[in-house]
Amino acid sequence: MSFCKFFGGEVYKDHFKPGMYVCSQCNHPLFSSRSKFAHSSPWPAFTDTIREDSVTKMMESLTAFKVLCGKCGNGLGHEFVNDGPEEGVSRF
Repeated sequence: MSFCKFFGGEVYKDHFKPGMYVCSQCNHPLFSSRSKFAHSSPWPAFTDTIREDSVTKMMESLTAFKVLCGKCGNGLGHEFVNDGPEEGVSRF
């Protein structure tokens, strides 16, 4: 099991072993390693959540949503619309 955290040095950015990424505060399932892909950002990048209720999203702009844990509200980062590995796919 992996945990999504950032303390100035993201240890899971280049981690591609099979598993599940969960909230660092409440262990709520967020992302599967199957949806993870290599990206130039300093954080791990995913194309999809495990379940629809894994995260809560709040629109920040036409191309970005603030993403929170769907259970405890812990801040997870952003979803960038149409910035995934393929056309029409978002990046978390």
